[in-house]
Amino acid sequence: MKIDVNGEAREIAAETLAAALVELGWADARVATALNGNFVPKGARADTVISPGDRLEVLAPMQGG
Repeated sequence: MKIDVNGEAREIAAETLAAALVELGWADARVATALNGNFVPKGARADTVISPGDRLEVLAPMQGG
């Protein structure tokens, strides 16, 4: 299915947010996620279903200042 990941159209096979992160290479990364503008905590990712056309934002913490 096609979804938007950080502003870029991507084709994925995953059906949940957790599986999408694995497929997209963020399996072990410490990231924050939002689906369609709503924050999704780490503990809810396995139960969060992704649908075609969804917008996924994946943000990694940055160091420095």
